[in-house]
Amino acid sequence: MQELAIIEAPSVLGLRPSGVQELPTALLDAGLLNGLDAVRTGRVEPPAYDPTRDPVTGVLNPRAIAEYSARLADAVGDVLDHGRFPVVLGGDCSILLGNLLALRRRGRHGLLFLDGHTDFYQPSAEPYGEAASMDLALATGRGPRLLTDLEGRGPLLRDEDVVALGFRDADESAQAGMQPLPPELHAIDLDGVRAAGATMAARGAVDRLTVGASAGFWVHLDVDVLDDAIMPAVDYHLPGGLTWEELESVLRTALADPRAVGLDVTIFNPRLDPDGTIATRLAECLRRGLSARTDRGPQDRAGSRRCRRPVNSRARQGEA
Repeated sequence: MQELAIIEAPSVLGLRPSGVQELPTALLDAGLLNGLDAVRTGRVEPPAYDPTRDPVTGVLNPRAIAEYSARLADAVGDVLDHGRFPVVLGGDCSILLGNLLALRRRGRHGLLFLDGHTDFYQPSAEPYGEAASMDLALATGRGPRLLTDLEGRGPLLRDEDVVALGFRDADESAQAGMQPLPPELHAIDLDGVRAAGATMAARGAVDRLTVGASAGFWVHLDVDVLDDAIMPAVDYHLPGGLTWEELESVLRTALADPRAVGLDVTIFNPRLDPDGTIATRLAECLRRGLSARTDRGPQDRAGSRRCRRPVNSRARQGEA
């Protein structure tokens, strides 16, 4: 059993203030922690959002993202140093950089990238300059140096240490001129997941991520990997996607492996879920996946909760 540590990371620096910054509160209020062995270790507040696209990098808020990534990495690193399993609640997908920076400070790690999109845009092809559409490219060293060489550590990931699973944007991204995925990066699109079955696809991904010199792997979840029909509370829509059951199978398979080192959840927009029903279903799915980590079945009983208020004040802006 490993204690979970919840870090709130409500940054929209890589997107826009559309509502995804409310994800942590919505999921916690929906009972995300019910029945899980978890503590709340703090909230990393982002700098002010600037809607002006940077003329040098072509990216929105690049300096703010770099600064925020370092502070988020401090918070994640503190959790890792205490032997806990970090669960980072975004925010947009640019928070991935801070999570991976925490790992990069500690050696070589891999990434299971669960997303309806591959997020491999270069600034010239991203129409709005949103780093949330570039995060995987930036993490593997493609893009402006300000965001690809954080703390002078070079790429946060090697191509061969990444598995992208469940995406369905190949036609759209090619039409937009997105750079192609490198051949060393292992890609399993939605059709590939369906052909293998969700559990077997996830098992194959984990097997690939745990060979060689990697010290473990992070799991990134953008909830738009889910079928648009059951997860409409996202900002960019594509038809199709995983079912709740398929996502739960993938999460349980990945998080049950002892070499999984952390999870982030991004892009869910509570403003597009006015009655809270999607938040409740998402929280349930995440609980079931995370229960594989804590070796406890999630229970919807208030008495089974082990949730404490934030204790890590260093994670707050200005105190890191």
